[in-house]
Amino acid sequence: MIPFAGHLGIGVSSADPAEVRGGMDWAPEKCTAAGVLHGGALMAFADTLGGVCAFLNLPDGGGTTATVESKTNFFRAVREGRVEGVTKPLHVGRSFIVVQTDVYDGEQRHVAQVTQTQAVLS
Repeated sequence: MIPFAGHLGIGVSSADPAEVRGGMDWAPEKCTAAGVLHGGALMAFADTLGGVCAFLNLPDGGGTTATVESKTNFFRAVREGRVEGVTKPLHVGRSFIVVQTDVYDGEQRHVAQVTQTQAVLS
């Protein structure tokens, strides 16, 4: 469905307008120095879940969405395993949809929080 997400191995396990869940496995090719999962990979993961959530919350007449702003806080490094994400809408409007994605490691420790604004495109 989303070619870049497929390239990164991002999967969506459940999706409805109230919540989107997904996961991504750690892999050496997604890392920076010392085997740490790259922040850009985590941001792409969150952007994917956020885009799905925004799309599922489109108002009548909306065609798709596009990320116009993304704010990420990183809390801990991921050196193995898998990350899981949960995205929920914070604001659903006619022009913009704001979503928040919380990312956790395999031990359910908070890895990152991403808040995004998605523009509604017709």
